[in-house]
Amino acid sequence: MKITMQEIGIIKAQKGFSVCLNPEYAGGITGLKGFSHVVIIWYADRAPAWKNEALLIQKPYRLAPDQLGVFATRSPYRPNGLCQSIAAVSSIDEKKGIIKLWWTDAEDGTPVLDIKPYLPCTEFVRKTASPQWCAHWPQSYEESGDFDWGNEFLF
Repeated sequence: MKITMQEIGIIKAQKGFSVCLNPEYAGGITGLKGFSHVVIIWYADRAPAWKNEALLIQKPYRLAPDQLGVFATRSPYRPNGLCQSIAAVSSIDEKKGIIKLWWTDAEDGTPVLDIKPYLPCTEFVRKTASPQWCAHWPQSYEESGDFDWGNEFLF
């Protein structure tokens, strides 16, 4: 089986953040106005080439175990480089195919593969559990902005 994907746009991260859709995909955001957040599927095109020996990562977080499997991290360095971010929407220009965001963790020029509306009925889980090493991390997107992430990462 061969898998192919289409880049539908890119992330712009200069003078604010936005998803800029390629003109042929602009109509796809019709009806997105009114959603406070979107789920952005993007490709980590600047991550180093994947090597199978990278399945174990050396302690990426301050309180993490000495090694973590790549699938226990949010690292963009993955077998397929697929990443997902939830972003708060500040405005939408349906005609131009632009979704302005308050912030996103994707870099300027990052290829966007898909956009979905954030729906609490499918994305929000009320009762979750985390390992002890990250249990002190924020419990919501909103709290995350005030958290000292620089003190957590070892990279």
